[in-house]
Amino acid sequence: MEMRRLLTIILTMICLGTWASDTLTVEEPKKQMSWLRRTIRGFSYIDENYVEPQHYNWSVMALGRYSWDFYRLSTTGGERQSVSFSPHNVFKVGPYFGWRWVFLGYTIDLRNINLNFGSSGWQGIDASIYSAQIGADVYFRHTRDDYMLREVNLGEGLNERLLEDVPFDGISVGETGVSLYYIFNHQRFSYPAAFAQSTCQKISCGSWMAGIGYMNSSLEFDHEAFQDLVDERYGKQKVKLDSALMFNKVKYYNINASVGYAYNWVFARNCLFCASGSVALAYKKSHGETADTDKGGFDVNNFNVDAIGRFGLVYNNTKWYAGANAIVRTYNYRKERFVANNVLGEVCLFIGYNFGLKSRYKKK
Repeated sequence: MEMRRLLTIILTMICLGTWASDTLTVEEPKKQMSWLRRTIRGFSYIDENYVEPQHYNWSVMALGRYSWDFYRLSTTGGERQSVSFSPHNVFKVGPYFGWRWVFLGYTIDLRNINLNFGSSGWQGIDASIYSAQIGADVYFRHTRDDYMLREVNLGEGLNERLLEDVPFDGISVGETGVSLYYIFNHQRFSYPAAFAQSTCQKISCGSWMAGIGYMNSSLEFDHEAFQDLVDERYGKQKVKLDSALMFNKVKYYNINASVGYAYNWVFARNCLFCASGSVALAYKKSHGETADTDKGGFDVNNFNVDAIGRFGLVYNNTKWYAGANAIVRTYNYRKERFVANNVLGEVCLFIGYNFGLKSRYKKK
């Protein structure tokens, strides 16, 4: 009996000690959660004289996305040569379902409507997050065996059209990037109004922006197959590729800091046009192998200027919305005898419907 009472007392003390410990432990996180909640709400704080908040919790949307990717490789010494190519343009459509600021959906490539996914040479993920104060873009693209030669200049006196719009499967490109930017006038200017349809800009307004970003890209180029194609097309005209274009693979790394300006123009009731441009000073590092390098490769470290443009046209009456937006990114790489320019673009068309009115907007 005494032993049972002793065990009861010990267990009670342990439980009380655990409860006291839990109480002390929970007390501190409460303060942390409160601070975190205030911080998160600060990201979404807006001046309702300029911006109308979202009235609904749920949304459904139909989206069409048109993407393109353009590369230009050129030499800078001796007899200049250049090769420009891009994949078949991709147009995808599909449904999306959203809860507040989270949207999930799926799109299919209309060129592969039979759902034979293995036949497509394009793989990619694009995601963006827009709040009043900060925004983020994340993208991954890998394109292979799906390229067309667009413009080829291999020297004076040669017919450039012989290689124009010719399919070439000796190219493979992979790109991964992330960018984060801050909106300074976030209380009165709404990026989400133009690109996320989660708010409505009521009065025209603009804002300066600043951001940072990272991108890595790899380009595989079968120069031997390209030389064979050149020989086939030009026949008796002997055309020799510049050794600077005779590489198998080049990897690029890009770290940048950007500054820009965006403006929302409310040109009619519930109608908005947004234009945004940023210039980025980027540190570039690249590594590749060319035919004329005795050591088997080259490394380049330098600074270049890149650019990002965003444009949006939206109608939004808080319940129905429709419009289009576009994002264009340019990247430039340069070494002593070799220059690469890359343009990534995307245009989205959408129409959607909001439902599930928030409690604060329900009529009493």
